[in-house]
Amino acid sequence: MSDCVDMDSRLAVNFCGLEFATPLVLLSGCVGFGEEYTRVEGYSNREVGGICLKGTTEHLRLGNPAHRIYETPAGMLNAIGLQNPGATSVVNDILPTLDFSETRYIANVSGSTLEEYEAVTRCFDDSPIDAIEINISCPNVKEGGVAFGNDPDMSARVVEACRRATDKPLITKLSPNQTDIAENARRCIDAGTSALSAINTLTGMAIDIHARRPYIGNNQGGLSGPAIKPIALLKVHQVYQVARLHDIPIIGQGGVENAEDAVAFLLAGASAVGIGTALFYDPLVLSRINQGLLDYMTRHEVSSISDLTGQLILNNQD
Repeated sequence: MSDCVDMDSRLAVNFCGLEFATPLVLLSGCVGFGEEYTRVEGYSNREVGGICLKGTTEHLRLGNPAHRIYETPAGMLNAIGLQNPGATSVVNDILPTLDFSETRYIANVSGSTLEEYEAVTRCFDDSPIDAIEINISCPNVKEGGVAFGNDPDMSARVVEACRRATDKPLITKLSPNQTDIAENARRCIDAGTSALSAINTLTGMAIDIHARRPYIGNNQGGLSGPAIKPIALLKVHQVYQVARLHDIPIIGQGGVENAEDAVAFLLAGASAVGIGTALFYDPLVLSRINQGLLDYMTRHEVSSISDLTGQLILNNQD
């Protein structure tokens, strides 16, 4: 790993009472359990405000059959299937290997029942993890496989279950595959979430026309990357209209690959910005985004990156 880097204090943000060195957050599933990019020369975990660990369930999961990833125009489909060693193994074997002085570490909790969400959250509550992200895009096996995150009632129940299990900051990751994301955000806030992240991947498919089969072994997957950025920006803006009334911060995400993208998410209402797919083709993109943010702040005489949050000026508005 590279030598430690000192981040400019203008990039620091307060997120749910946690001090982030920069507004950049590495997204769950893109950096394993925090160690993926520490082997890349020139990279430092100190270049990000937080790292979301891989989605974790109560028990070990082997994940979906191959193929799990397929590149699409301006994006990527993935259907990993939450492969992970189980919550107890993560807490006992993986967390002790992480350097918590480098950055903030955020667990990602997944489950197929309310009871599993609560159990995994309780497991991370008794650990040094800084915050817990709730992946509510998982299917509810007791309700015929309907995703928790696509129904406001079920979303709220997951947040309530997780809140019972911890006093740590809870970040609810909202699905774009629903009718009214703002209403879902409101219900999650009422249920006790400390923050929101938007958006999770969009559901998509890619087809091999010669084999007449989907490329993804699971038939469908989550679409990420620049292709979803316009949708993500709108969803963050919609969620912000609810979140700002309750002083709830948002991690905005979806296709960010440069500083201009990050600024756009901040203006739309995000307090922090998630980076995911861009890391797969440019592992050193973080330093360039951080520097680009500082350059933007200098040009526009912005003293703190937090001053940009929610400063979007809508057309034809008083």
